[in-house]
Amino acid sequence: MRFGDVQAFWFLLAVPAAILFFAIAFRKRRRALDRFGSPELMRKLTAATSWKRQWVKAALTVGGLVFLVLALAQPRYGMRLELLHRKGVDVIVALDASLSMLAEDIRPNRLTRARFEIESFIDRLEGDRIGLVAFAGRSFTLCPLTLDYGAAKLFLDSIDTDIIPVKGTAIAEAIRASTRAFGSEERKYKVMVLITDGEDHAGDPIEAAKEAAEAGVRIFAVGVGTPGGELIPVKQNGRTGFLKDGRGNYVKSRLDEASLQQVAGVTDGVYFRSHAGGVGMDRVYDEISQMEKKELGSRKYTQYKHRFQWPLAVALACFAGEAMLSDRRRVRTRWRGRFQ
Repeated sequence: MRFGDVQAFWFLLAVPAAILFFAIAFRKRRRALDRFGSPELMRKLTAATSWKRQWVKAALTVGGLVFLVLALAQPRYGMRLELLHRKGVDVIVALDASLSMLAEDIRPNRLTRARFEIESFIDRLEGDRIGLVAFAGRSFTLCPLTLDYGAAKLFLDSIDTDIIPVKGTAIAEAIRASTRAFGSEERKYKVMVLITDGEDHAGDPIEAAKEAAEAGVRIFAVGVGTPGGELIPVKQNGRTGFLKDGRGNYVKSRLDEASLQQVAGVTDGVYFRSHAGGVGMDRVYDEISQMEKKELGSRKYTQYKHRFQWPLAVALACFAGEAMLSDRRRVRTRWRGRFQ
């Protein structure tokens, strides 16, 4: 016997309170009758009332309360074995952690908004494995493919612009690192979600995307930012300013949609552009949910049968019995004939 909600047993504290209430109520009623008149007179006046039935009604009320609490505790008795099949795809999210992701054309900034939407994306996954790759001038696998969504979100929270010491944006290396992170020879069921502003400073992302396509990886590119661009806020000497290049000119980060569209197209993927309300991970999820799923494993688990119906039925029977039972005793009268 197991219980689904043992906290419900705290309601049993109401049982002794109910018993005490009925005991005090009956005692006060008897004392009131004793004060009203002589015992012999009160016995005749209350002859139609059964004290025994009143105690039975009280006992039914208390018993119904006990069984109602048992039903709330969700008793489970008896087991059955069920086989759970888990299907899904493997998803690697590659998140740009370069300084340009601090631009605030997407509020509060590109990186913070992307992290928030990735977390919501993870919460919607059901059976899909998730992995994380962070990249800037270099890339590394922050979280390997896992079904532990809580752990994945912990790694996600640690991504900021200081996590990778090499500055810049190397999209090609991020694609290759993500392809290696799948670690499977299968040529399908692989999805890479590339989240970046598209500004590339090293390598050939198109060539890397072709290699990913040969490995069976589909890339969904999410462009974060606006084509008009925005200055990059940075802290220097405790003060907030804007990033400058070697010549002292302010650096404005712009969304490079053309290269991201090419990267996605090479792998038969889709490009999504961010908007004022968000990055667009909801549309990525819609695309992934329509993909063919693979068998990620199956396992047996024990399912306990719910038996709350039994104590609930007894409780209802007790309350119904209390309501239908009268506290008036049956009095037989003998017919004496009709008055003349």
